[in-house]
Amino acid sequence: MEKVDYTDTFITVSPDSTASTGQVPAERGGKPTVASAMYHLLADNPYRYRSSDVIFDVWADRQDIADDDRPEARAQFYARSRACLRSSDLPKRYGWGIHADSAGFLAVYAVDSDEYRGLVAGTAPDGTAVTVRPGMRSSRR
Repeated sequence: MEKVDYTDTFITVSPDSTASTGQVPAERGGKPTVASAMYHLLADNPYRYRSSDVIFDVWADRQDIADDDRPEARAQFYARSRACLRSSDLPKRYGWGIHADSAGFLAVYAVDSDEYRGLVAGTAPDGTAVTVRPGMRSSRR
């Protein structure tokens, strides 16, 4: 696991977010944005990827790195500090909370969903306790 990975944690929508529902991030110019690529990885594959997988795979796809070159590229990518998903536009702008289970695998939940409300209260869908962390603010206070 990389330093950006979480376990038993729920990243809530940022305190300064104006999103009242989960919005699917749009592509720009026919290409996925970082937020739309992250959203589709997580929404289409709940609890399949860890945070480090999502962050690296989206970066590698945008850089057109071949599958054969990815193990070495990943080692180089994580050789320096990287921002975690608390700084992602999913919780900051689009109204998605991100849950990491006990193994670090992720799923997204819309801010207006029952599952989101349960996670904010500190309980995962399977009944286990989670640490609740807010998404990062878009601007400094």
